[in-house]
Amino acid sequence: MIIVNVKENESLEKALKKFKKKYEKTGVLKELRARQAFVKPSVKKRFEVIRARYKQQMQIKGE
Repeated sequence: MIIVNVKENESLEKALKKFKKKYEKTGVLKELRARQAFVKPSVKKRFEVIRARYKQQMQIKGE
């Protein structure tokens, strides 16, 4: 359960913005999207390797 502390005289928009930030940090939406379709372990590993290569290339470029 997400609890958002709202100060006195704080607008509803600010409270909603705080709620959205906390909700995003929990990773609920990200996990929900991941569970919508099954991804084979071999495919998942392939994507991880590709992502790692990309990150490594970006680090080399940045130096």
